[in-house]
Amino acid sequence: MADVVVRVVGALLGGLAGWWLGSLIAQVAGLSQLWIGGGAGVLIGVLLGAWVSPFVGWYPLRTAVQRFVAVPTATLLLAAFGLIGGLVVATLLSVPLSRLPGVAGLVVPIVLITLLGVLGAAVLVSREKDLFEGFPGLRKLGRVESPPQEGLLLDTSAIIDGRVADLVETGFVHGTLVVPRFILDELRHIADSSDALRRNRGRRGLEILNRLRKESKTSVQVLDVDGRDGAEADVRLVKLAKQLGCPIMTTDFNLNRVAEFQGVTVLNINELANALKPVVLPGEEMTVRVIQEGKEPGQGVGFLDDGTMVVIEGGKRFINTHLEVVVTRVLQTAAGRLIFAQPKGAG
Repeated sequence: MADVVVRVVGALLGGLAGWWLGSLIAQVAGLSQLWIGGGAGVLIGVLLGAWVSPFVGWYPLRTAVQRFVAVPTATLLLAAFGLIGGLVVATLLSVPLSRLPGVAGLVVPIVLITLLGVLGAAVLVSREKDLFEGFPGLRKLGRVESPPQEGLLLDTSAIIDGRVADLVETGFVHGTLVVPRFILDELRHIADSSDALRRNRGRRGLEILNRLRKESKTSVQVLDVDGRDGAEADVRLVKLAKQLGCPIMTTDFNLNRVAEFQGVTVLNINELANALKPVVLPGEEMTVRVIQEGKEPGQGVGFLDDGTMVVIEGGKRFINTHLEVVVTRVLQTAAGRLIFAQPKGAG
């Protein structure tokens, strides 16, 4: 809708400019009927104005507004303080300089005010980290915390999964665990769901966050960004990760692929769990409890302690018993590892 309004305004302004320019050209050319030139100018101006106006007006303005909104509030406050300080100093210096003779008395103060205002804002913003460390109360003025230098964004699936808490306790996770506000809101909506399963998952996620905040050695930070742009939480999370330069921890396979495609580093807990499973090579022997039939005739299926499925050729007759087997091959899939084996002595 905004694009249409901009094009209409551009067409009107282009028509007015076209009428004036067309009439002027007709007058210079010596035409007796100026409306011919004005009419041609209006037609060209309307078409040109409707086509050009979004590119010279709306699109740059929208991009500038989006970038402005993305700037943290605390950073904007520092820029404002720096600008005010620079303008105050420039005003004091401009009083004697305004007495310079001629045009210099007008130009020099204006240039000085502009330079010192911009310089003051730039200096404070460039020293943002040092100022926040020396004066922690500045962050509270902006009602937003600055993103950590070594942060790790958590998505909803990783929080609900719960293994992130165990992983943090091992000491392998360094830096700050960052939970965006919209992820926290999504967890709350899941916890308030009418569906019992979703409600339990949401409550588990909130319990995991409370556990991380109270018991873990790693700090947990809630980043106060809403991202109310109508996009899904996963899309907003990837966009935020690109802005902050932080990796994402998840168990969501689809989010993993989308984020990697956009150049965002992803730490997938499922991939980590698969990588840490003990290595099993063809020819090794193990004892497995056969618990069910396989997909193919005569197959039996068992599981190792870490959840790895073992498909046993000819193991159907050994269901509900412990069986010594020999590994024949190991298949690594996106869902995990799959081991094929046969009863010991069957070969």
